[in-house]
Amino acid sequence: MILELLSYSFVQRAIISGMCAGILLAVLGIFVTLKRMSFFSDGVAHASLVGVALGLLFHREPLIYAVIFSVVFAIAIFFLEQKTTIATDSLLAILFTSSLALGIVLINLQSGFQPDLISYLFGNILTIRTFEVWLIAGLSVLIAGFIYWKYRTYLLLSLNEEVAALAGIHTKSYQLLLYVILAVATVLSIKVLGIMLVSALLIIPVSSAKLLAGSSRQLAILSILFSELAIILGMFTSLVLNLPVGSVIVLSATFLFILALVFKR
Repeated sequence: MILELLSYSFVQRAIISGMCAGILLAVLGIFVTLKRMSFFSDGVAHASLVGVALGLLFHREPLIYAVIFSVVFAIAIFFLEQKTTIATDSLLAILFTSSLALGIVLINLQSGFQPDLISYLFGNILTIRTFEVWLIAGLSVLIAGFIYWKYRTYLLLSLNEEVAALAGIHTKSYQLLLYVILAVATVLSIKVLGIMLVSALLIIPVSSAKLLAGSSRQLAILSILFSELAIILGMFTSLVLNLPVGSVIVLSATFLFILALVFKR
């Protein structure tokens, strides 16, 4: 059964894009959990609905528009944090709800049923096209390479920003870049999990890894392992049982978390 499924090109595209997204979300999830930024990824995912709606409205590539709008969103959050005294969670709530409202308005300007919109909202890794695979894989390689290069820097920044500054790290620049990278990675993954569920793979695999890891290196390796296992297990389970792919991937990640919790105890 599995070998037969692997012979289909849409399954091959799904595996490639899913594994790329899994690595990105797992590694970035470490910084997200350490800095307590899970609400940020939720905000980016929901704000990307504006980009998706614009792409569909103008008959252009929705993923490109979503990436552009998410980067603008991330930069806006960063500068508002620096220039105002409003709490970050309040800023995120303002921009994310406003963006979501604008996205809904733009969607209503379109006539007829939009199947692409459903796949962006709830995820459908099996509908990923060749162009999207190249885009996801290409940007994933660039981002993963940069994170590997600066892993210790971002780990220190996430643990203690003041110590990072004393160590000579330009914290503001790295923080802005992290926001942009996280925004891009989140949007690249919405076809895998959907706008509604994408933040789950930022949090659950890392949480599972934290139960078992004894060092930062082990944390990164185990986070990637849990993320990839959740994607592969969820994708093939959904294919066999004919269930929604994104939801089954998240449930698979939750199942692995429970196993890690039981094993740890």
